[in-house]
Amino acid sequence: MATELSTREAYGQTLQKLGKERKDIIVLDADLSKSTMTNLFAKAFPDRFFDCGIAEQNMMDIAAGLASCGKTVFASTFAVFAGGRCFDQVRMCIAQPQHNVKIVASHGGVSVGQDGMSHQSIEDLALMTIFPGMTVIVPADALEAAQAVETAAATPGPFYIRMGRPKVPQVCPDDYRFALGKAATMRPGKDVTIIAMGIMVASAIKAAQKLAGEGIDCRVLNMATLKPIDREAIILAAQETRGIVSAEEHLKHGGLGSAIAEILVEAHPARMVSIGLHDRFAESGNPDELLKKYGLASEDIEGAVRKIMERRGQS
Repeated sequence: MATELSTREAYGQTLQKLGKERKDIIVLDADLSKSTMTNLFAKAFPDRFFDCGIAEQNMMDIAAGLASCGKTVFASTFAVFAGGRCFDQVRMCIAQPQHNVKIVASHGGVSVGQDGMSHQSIEDLALMTIFPGMTVIVPADALEAAQAVETAAATPGPFYIRMGRPKVPQVCPDDYRFALGKAATMRPGKDVTIIAMGIMVASAIKAAQKLAGEGIDCRVLNMATLKPIDREAIILAAQETRGIVSAEEHLKHGGLGSAIAEILVEAHPARMVSIGLHDRFAESGNPDELLKKYGLASEDIEGAVRKIMERRGQS
């Protein structure tokens, strides 16, 4: 079994690797480089790393300026700051001109745990997906995170990639290849499809394995690219299985569940249950306990699948 690694650690390691390969890469941080792991790049390439201090909004403007001069810019801070505090700067200076800036934000979701409500970014995906032309990615593990960062570096235009704080198990096979805008089938199935992203992919696989013992065959899709989302995979799941369960470490509205529901209502109406944070903020605590308290555990996914199976005879 592969050693557990956080997606933010994979980001730091990949950034350092890319720095050796490409001289056009510039990295910015906002006094959090030890936490976002950009410090690895800073140590290797101090002349191409700039700590902008506790001035995240200025950092986004600087990133836009460097990108306008032909640089590939990675700008990192915590997700709660990248999405909220910098909204106007990202909108005006990065999204509208479609600058080549990769916003890689760590500490997404409630799994930051003891940092508490103020640092738990539960709305960042809603904020970032709303920007026209913004690509949004939420990797499931370190392997996928590394490949997503490499893809972002090679693809022109603005990106938002959400990384996590805790170490996570590897769920993608060793020969996995990340494909932008395409869902990855983690497990085939004919009864219900579970579509998850980020740390919820591991929970979805765990739930599917448990349900298999009850005779329920679940398809599990890893929807790492939230935007552009894989419409074809979602429609096919609606056509081939009895319903869809979405699972995300984010508010139920404005994220993965909402995106899937929009596609279903337009293209192929189907039964659906969304697993996500209900209309509230979370509290400080142990990450696993928080996920369980707020309905984001594998057991909650199991319950949602059973609910769809119970409805199968209804119109």
